[in-house]
Amino acid sequence: MLPSETNPSSTTLPHRIPKEMKGKRLLTIVIKLGTSSICDEKTHEPLLSNLSLIAETCIRLRRDGHRVILVSSGAIGIGLRRLDLDKRPKHLAAVQAIAAVGQCRLIALWDELFSHLRQPVAQILLTRNDIADRTQYLNAANTMNELLHMGIIPIVNENDTLAVTEIKFGDNDTLSAITAGMVNADYLFLMTDVDCLYTNNPRTHPDAKPVEVVEDISSLEVDVSSAGSSLGTGGMSTKLTAARLATSAGVTTIITRSSTPSNIFHIVAYIQSIRQDSKAPTPALSRNTSHVALTALGDPEDPAATSTLASATQIPTPPPTSALKCPLHTRFVAKPRAIRDRYFWILHGLKPHGTLVIDEGAYRALTRTDKAGLLPVGVLEVTGTFAQQECVNIVVAKRKEDGGFEILGPEVGRALVNYTSVEISRIKGQRSSRIHDLLGYAGMCSLSWNGESILTCWAQDSEYITYRDNTAFFDRSSENS
Repeated sequence: MLPSETNPSSTTLPHRIPKEMKGKRLLTIVIKLGTSSICDEKTHEPLLSNLSLIAETCIRLRRDGHRVILVSSGAIGIGLRRLDLDKRPKHLAAVQAIAAVGQCRLIALWDELFSHLRQPVAQILLTRNDIADRTQYLNAANTMNELLHMGIIPIVNENDTLAVTEIKFGDNDTLSAITAGMVNADYLFLMTDVDCLYTNNPRTHPDAKPVEVVEDISSLEVDVSSAGSSLGTGGMSTKLTAARLATSAGVTTIITRSSTPSNIFHIVAYIQSIRQDSKAPTPALSRNTSHVALTALGDPEDPAATSTLASATQIPTPPPTSALKCPLHTRFVAKPRAIRDRYFWILHGLKPHGTLVIDEGAYRALTRTDKAGLLPVGVLEVTGTFAQQECVNIVVAKRKEDGGFEILGPEVGRALVNYTSVEISRIKGQRSSRIHDLLGYAGMCSLSWNGESILTCWAQDSEYITYRDNTAFFDRSSENS
């Protein structure tokens, strides 16, 4: 039986909410720290002042009733210091051995800092393999939610001791975004060594301007040439990737300076005030009042005109949100239509093993929720080697009159397939009625409960390459989720 999709009800230590916070909206906040924020790049000594400030910030957020998850890098850096090594070795086995030593010390440091204020913490180590299986993905999400319900701060890191290239997240920016999506977080804070994104590198271009709000990451024009530290794996480009991933799951993502983690309080208060202002109802004006207001308005840049307008309509002018003090940061606005949990898992929790090239008609049919799945006749090409129920990329192509096709762009989504790459190569472009003649069988049938596959078996009436529930698209404008 699959784990529950919903947050489990706990019979253990409850998540205590302060009296003054009752009735207010409490938040789930994920804070990601890079290696450069945890240990010195040259000496590899832990930056105890930074770690202490982060611990204090997390505890203050907890005392306000919020749920906090910390995604912490630094195992290899701390391990180098523990073993008195000058630099990171090139051999994978040596790096993983150092990570094993460093992870022990890293979690001990965090536990010691949090224990001074009687805050329990928990360690969660993940690789992409751990969430590639849907059951394990749900187990990980439910464990985190249970820890949060118990008032415990989970400390998440990639399992560098076991991870190899094929099963790595690549960097903890990506891991933090996936973690935020797993727990349906409200905010993801990517703490770094700069205040925000700039239009150019501020170290070499003094005229670089800060980028404060980003609504469309694809149209963003900033300098991301800055790489991560010698100990880390990330950089500004990985933070943009993480922001794209997290915002698609409905998580507001923020880049800000790690040395001043108390900025998190001011940034959250500022954003929440903006949202409250935007939801505030606009008082209705009578026809006569509207005429007076428009006459009195005059030049909108004239303060006197604005004052006349306020007095004419007798509506008190609230203090502007911009008057609130807010530290410099870059905020990536969450998508209004967040990806459903299962679709999020298909898009970001799985590693694709191949690609299906489909025609435009098949793509239009798949993006309609009333369609059951992808038929073989809509498949133009298959690349890669994969088995049943493995993840593949979906690419759309335009058919040509000469029988060929033209790829229209990058991948549009991903899917779990009912056939192997060899089988799809045999039945592509064919009608479903011919599947049995070409293969000798008709594929797989998946029995689902509450949107989750609980039984997979061979069936004579399976005609789809992939089911609609097993297909997710990056472009949510055409997807009802």
